[in-house]
Amino acid sequence: MADDMGFSDIGCYGSEIKTPVLDKLAAKGLRFTQFYNTSRCCPTRASLLTGMYQHQAGIGLMTGDNNLPGYRGELGRDVVTIAEALDTGGYRRYMSGKWHVTKHTRPQGPKDNWPLQRGFEKFYGTIIGAGSFYDPATLCRDNQFITPENDEEYQPKTYYYTDAISDNAVTFLQEHAKETPDKPVFLYVSYTTAHWPMHALPEDIARYKGVYDGGFQEVRAKRFARLKELGLIRKDLKLSAQSDDWEKAPHKEWDIRN
Repeated sequence: MADDMGFSDIGCYGSEIKTPVLDKLAAKGLRFTQFYNTSRCCPTRASLLTGMYQHQAGIGLMTGDNNLPGYRGELGRDVVTIAEALDTGGYRRYMSGKWHVTKHTRPQGPKDNWPLQRGFEKFYGTIIGAGSFYDPATLCRDNQFITPENDEEYQPKTYYYTDAISDNAVTFLQEHAKETPDKPVFLYVSYTTAHWPMHALPEDIARYKGVYDGGFQEVRAKRFARLKELGLIRKDLKLSAQSDDWEKAPHKEWDIRN
């Protein structure tokens, strides 16, 4: 699962950003031409984890408690997570990445809505929604807060959270193959990429040097043309005009709010 990513931000949807692995998955799978999400991190995750509308799951907006039904800021106990459901079917359940479906994020808890208390057996990742890719806040292994420096189980040469999520997910599968190879497995991999902050490795920054020098209008026009070539949008569609002068934008107040 990606985070706050625009649909045209990957190669198979017209992007200039190189995403060969995702493109390969798309080429051998399905690409939707019409789809919806809840447009925010945690409501989307709440729906994905429970199969319910976000308000039914308890996170209608964000993870703050507004003391209203559907806006309590964490998963309700009247909904079942996919991990809890699969537990009844004998699955092993692992998670690597961002949780962000609870209002309780301090190390002292309460932790009743953390991954291990909602059906997962192993967890590596962060409880909150976003943070540094080099020193992520609320980083945990299972129920224990850790840091990249004191984590005895994972010490890469260069720590980068996106890579750490992937590496620990692979480790969970390797451990599963050794420990219980006869059991079915469910692995939930939940990235913070491409959510702010815009932290990228130096080699990735260098790879795209000059690509965006033409500005936003040039990039969006090229992506729009590519979407037509790929058959993902109708060829008779016109690209909406961009407001060149922000101070003269006709719907500035609406744009600021949204």
